[in-house]
Order: sequence, then C-alpha cells, then structure tokens
Amino acid sequence: MQVCLVHATTRSACFELQTGTCYKAPAPFEVLLDGQPVLTGAETNVFSLYHLEPARTYRLEVMAGEDCGSLEFTTSTESFFVDASRFGLTADGVSDNTAFLQAALSSCPPGGTVYVPAGTYRTQSLFLCSDTTLYLEKGCTLLGGTDRREYPVLPGVLPCANEKDEFYLGLWEGNPLDSFAGLINVIHAKNVNITGEGCINANADKGDWYENPKERRIAWRPRLFFTNNAENVTLHGVEICNSYSWTIHPTYSCGVNILQLHIHNHANSPNTDGIDPESCRDVNIIGDYVHVGDDCIALKSGKLFLGVVKHIPCENVTIRNCCLSRGHGGLVIGSEMSGGVRNVTVTQCLMDHTDRGLRVKTRRGRGKNAVIDGLVFRNVEMRHVLTPFVINMFYFCDPDGKSDYVQSHDALPLDDATPRLGSLTMENITATDAEYAGCWFSGLPEQPIERVEMRNVSIAFAPDAGAGTAAMMCNADPCKKLAIRAENVRSIALHNVRLEGYEGERLQFTNVESFEEE
Repeated sequence: MQVCLVHATTRSACFELQTGTCYKAPAPFEVLLDGQPVLTGAETNVFSLYHLEPARTYRLEVMAGEDCGSLEFTTSTESFFVDASRFGLTADGVSDNTAFLQAALSSCPPGGTVYVPAGTYRTQSLFLCSDTTLYLEKGCTLLGGTDRREYPVLPGVLPCANEKDEFYLGLWEGNPLDSFAGLINVIHAKNVNITGEGCINANADKGDWYENPKERRIAWRPRLFFTNNAENVTLHGVEICNSYSWTIHPTYSCGVNILQLHIHNHANSPNTDGIDPESCRDVNIIGDYVHVGDDCIALKSGKLFLGVVKHIPCENVTIRNCCLSRGHGGLVIGSEMSGGVRNVTVTQCLMDHTDRGLRVKTRRGRGKNAVIDGLVFRNVEMRHVLTPFVINMFYFCDPDGKSDYVQSHDALPLDDATPRLGSLTMENITATDAEYAGCWFSGLPEQPIERVEMRNVSIAFAPDAGAGTAAMMCNADPCKKLAIRAENVRSIALHNVRLEGYEGERLQFTNVESFEEE
C-alpha cells in the first residue's frame, strides 16, 4: 500500500492512498501516528489528521489487514498562535462577532495561526491576510448573518490611476458586477490556509438569499468562499454548507488546493454550485464530497467581455478521489468559459445520482478565446447518472439563450464570438442505471467538436428508466434509453464501448466526419 502526503499545514495534514478505486478505499484501514492509533475504520482514499504540532516530523503508518504503508512528514512552522477568543468572541450564535474575528485575522503576524475554539459564532464577511492559517476547532461553527445589508459590496470595477488598467473585483456569473463579499474572502493575499474540523455555515437558507435569486438587490448574491488575485490558497477539511450562491469560488488565482471538504447545500437551493474555479491556474480538487443544488464542480473563465480583456483560461486542473452527489452535473465546464479551459484531468471520482456526469456547456457568443482542450476523464464510476456524457454547444443560458443566433442549427459565419471545443478523452468509465441518454454530443455546424475519444467505457440503462431532456438546448425532445447521439463532430473514436439496455439505434449521427470503432 502506498500513501502520499497531499498537503501539510502547521497543525493538520491531508493524505491520499494510491489505489485504483474511486473515492472509497478497497477496504477499511487504520492509521497510526508515531506508533499510536489515531484513526480507525477509515474508508476513503483521502484522509486527514488534526491537532498536530507545528514544525514536527511524524511517522505515519496505514494498515488494512496485512497490507500496510508508511511515510514521514513534517508540519509547517508557526510564528505565533493567536486564540481568537481573546479578542472578545461570543459563542452564542446570535451576537455579531465580525469585528472581533476580523481583528484576530488582521492582527495575526506572518506565519501565525488564528485558532477559533468550539462554539457558534455569527459573522458577516471576513478577509484573510497573507502568510496566515485559520484553524477551526471541531465543534466550531462560523454562522453567516442573514441580513444582506450587513455584508460589504465588492465593486465590479476599480479604476486604475493610469486610466488604462482596471481591476475587476466583484464578479457575478462571468461579468464584473457589484457583488456582496463572500463569508470568507482571500483578496490580493498569498500563502493562506483554512483548515480544521469545524464548520462554515453561510446560513443562507434562513435569509432571503433564495428569493428571486436572479434579481440584483443592493448587489448580486455572495459566495461562501471567494478569492481574487490570490496565490497558494488551501481550503482543507472543514464542513461547508448552506451557501448563498456558488459555494467555493476562486477567481484569477494560482496554486489553489481544495482538499477533503464536505460541501452540502439543499438540493433545491438555486445556483449553489459546489466548487467553481474561474480563470485559475494550478488547481487541485482532491478528496471532496459535494452535494449541492446545482453543478458539483464547474470550471469557468468568464463571459465575452472578460474573455477578451483578460483572456485568462482556467488551466492545469486536477480533480481526484471526489464524491459528487445529487447535483445537476458532476464535472462541468462552462458555460462561462470565454477565456478558455485547458489541461484538465479527472480521475478516480464517484458520481452518484447527478443529472449528468461529464457536462460541457457553451454557446455562440462566448468568443474565439473560448477554447476547451486537453480534457482527460478517466477511472470514473457513475451511479444512476441520468445522462453520463453531455457536450452541448447550444446551451440556452442568458437572456438571448433561446434566440435564433444561439440555437440555429444552420451554419453561421465564423466570427470573434464563436467558441471552439478541441479534444476530449474519456476512458475506463462505468455508468450504471442511466436513464435519458448515454452520450449526447452537439457541436456547432460552423465549428464542430474536434474529437471525442472513448475507451473502455460501459454504460447500462436502468430497466425502469424514465424520459427527460438530456441537454439544455432548444428542440431537444425528451428521450429515454438513447444510446449515443452526435451532431457536428469532426472525429469520434469508440474503443471497447459497451452499451446495455438501450432502445432504438445504437448510433444516431449527423454530420460526423470521421468515425472509428473497435
């Protein structure tokens, strides 16, 4: 058995077993630290330890029957330990602790840890500083306030002194618009850790955040966790729930680690995506459990304006050993992807009762920089995913989403607003109890999908499957047990692709230039 260190902070560490299974380990295991048992009956490939000492080297052993593995690791150094309770906190879940928590965070010297003990602390927006760690003790809850008037507004645009460069701070669905600050914010900061066994509960279900969710009131809805122009940020271990809108939303940041979070939003909560990196580079999403009211993980890079002005793709993303449950899509790209998305690898993930598994969504109007390329999707298990694979270039989002310009299946002139999809590779995937369709691939007639390659893929339909719409586009009739539908694709390669329980023709192709199967 091989075990690897994923990330270590001053007082916690995250580890990963190297197995071939999706999310869960082959068998329960025990963890010993310096020869003493600290974790028994662990079941997931990714696990964490807490209450460690700073700057100390430990020996870790993992044992599952006769199989075992070990390693040595060292926690980070710590300059100061800042107990936030000394700043005047009141742990009654009612009193406003925003100023006291912010005082602790702002006062922490570089290299220090801000420790929040057990208790429920109501708070509004908090802003973290560079070179600090926020540690939430088990039994600690940061509870979001419900009055939107108490949240600061992040302006969409900040003018620059040279009158040429603007800074886009507040963001809403891919555009620079005035938005409320998140509950936890990391802006222009680096080397920041948020860790521990505590809970960050935005408490949005107790306020008016879900009423008329597409309506701007004072400003657009906040996210639970938000970064902008940050570097080396890690969010690890904590429970995250009841977000206002998108839950984890790093933007224009690099070196982002999202590790073994437990994210839970109500299934009917509007637009509460789980993890949405936007125009970020070098992102690791490892060991997370996500159960939300919209897409579980969505990779984005803004709408047309930001795609043209900033042209910053979301790139070099690793998603591994995650459980994605009940969302609209498991792994989603788009639809705000005008800066492009590239070099994405998804492995060893379990998708459970999501509407779609791999979901790519874009549309005319996203722009010539809206290029998706280098997506590898392998070693994934899908259980009762209604449609395992959807690639849709007619996504009917935005006010003009159902217009002839977006929805026409006639070839339109290529222009600066036409998106492009490159190569997508899917291999070693098992999907059981699918319902609507196995694969739905819809490219643009003037800009077909370049290549779809599937290898060692098995899709089985539920015997009692119901009918529904596989792709969110106009004139997509409800379907049931549809095997593979493809239109406007330059090249499709199917290697050992097995489909069971489908109805009608196995392959329904329109304008597919090259096809190979073995």
